[in-house]
Amino acid sequence: MGRHRSWAWLLVAGLSLPGCSSKQVSPQMYTGFLQDYSILTERKTPSGQTVLGWVSPGLKAGGYKQVYLEPSQVYPWPEPSERIPPSTLINMTGYYDAALRLELGKVVPLAAKPGPGTLVVRPAITRVATRTQGLRFYEWLPVTLVAAGVSTATGIRDQDSEIATEVSFEDGETGAVVAELVRMGTGVPLEDDKQVMTAYNVKAVLDGWAGDLRTAYMAYRR
Repeated sequence: MGRHRSWAWLLVAGLSLPGCSSKQVSPQMYTGFLQDYSILTERKTPSGQTVLGWVSPGLKAGGYKQVYLEPSQVYPWPEPSERIPPSTLINMTGYYDAALRLELGKVVPLAAKPGPGTLVVRPAITRVATRTQGLRFYEWLPVTLVAAGVSTATGIRDQDSEIATEVSFEDGETGAVVAELVRMGTGVPLEDDKQVMTAYNVKAVLDGWAGDLRTAYMAYRR
């Protein structure tokens, strides 16, 4: 693999490393935020996680000297719910923006607007959900199986907090898409199906994505 291809996949993989645990996004979860999902392929990150991504064959190392971070958004905006209210979504996008700015700002100038020599990063949070945790291995023992089933039915089992992102990397001068990424992470569990999800539940995931993108950009510019 050529050097420019190596750094390019590092860049895409940088957002795939999990802050907590990670799952792969299925095609049924695609939102239409990205230009073309048919070109996405599976890749393994250095940590062994799976990411769906694509990098333009023409992307060259060192081609961008600054980064413009477009404000993150929730796409599409969901119907309000008691478990995941609008305030939670707003706080998540705000934290995502701050984490990306903090980490990328350590290694590359952040531009005020797109332009020549600028890589535009367009991040979107495309899924925020809670899911009842599956039975742990020891709960399949015959003595405990009935009790575990009751706890699931009554909603007292822990709930996984899930978050997914789709990111488009674009040329700041032409607007051409040069890379795409889709990935998911699992944050701090909720205690039951009544607890309201907040940005706190996924902060570690967002911090991990931002930190890994910084590391990837450092590898790219060398």
